[in-house]
Amino acid sequence: MLTADHVSKRFGAVAALDDVSLDVLAGASVALVGESGSGKTTLLRCFNRLVDPDSGTVRVDGEDVSTTDPVRLRRRIGYVPQDGGLLPHWRVQRNVELVLRLTERADAGDRARDALVLVGLDPAQFAERWPTELSGGQRQRVAIARALASEPKVVLLDEPFGALDAITRAELQDAFIALRERVSMTSVLVTHDLHEALLIATHVVVMRRGRIEQVASPRELLDAPATEYVRTLLHRARVDRHAAVAS
Repeated sequence: MLTADHVSKRFGAVAALDDVSLDVLAGASVALVGESGSGKTTLLRCFNRLVDPDSGTVRVDGEDVSTTDPVRLRRRIGYVPQDGGLLPHWRVQRNVELVLRLTERADAGDRARDALVLVGLDPAQFAERWPTELSGGQRQRVAIARALASEPKVVLLDEPFGALDAITRAELQDAFIALRERVSMTSVLVTHDLHEALLIATHVVVMRRGRIEQVASPRELLDAPATEYVRTLLHRARVDRHAAVAS
């Protein structure tokens, strides 16, 4: 579903991505993990052309994104930024309808309400609220609903739970796992939290200094870390082989 083939990207003197290759299978839930500056968010944003690589090829569903109109591309890929990105002057339902309105879907209202239900928000209670009237966790649920409302094949999430308190974060992680079981989608999620990656992803991609150190299932990562860096990362995160992992 997603491919990065020998992708490199520099920002001035900094190599954000250095000859990165990655394949994401349809239906997979992939977590990109690593320290700040490892290239996680840059790689994520290559898939919806918020970042254009200096070299290499990026494909979405077999299509080279460099030959695709970026606006059209983004309308078919769900995207959840860290802060949710809700428009404060639009009520919740209209925020969720955003892509549906842009693509002129006649059933935008119905689909938006269905998406709110999917993320655990009752439209009767939340549809007419303003974003400022919501808690942080509720705003992120709305952002996820907006990303899912048009039923995209691919959803990209950039630290979607990072700014939440521990209890709300755990609730959203559980909600995301439940969504994965109910909705057919391919997802790529950026996180600094290795525990989170092991819990909610089917595959974990460990990045360091713009390169990929290892791609593995959570269990494979715990049982057979490929490099000293991966072993160190697991140790520093206080993760052991008996940690809970995604099924």
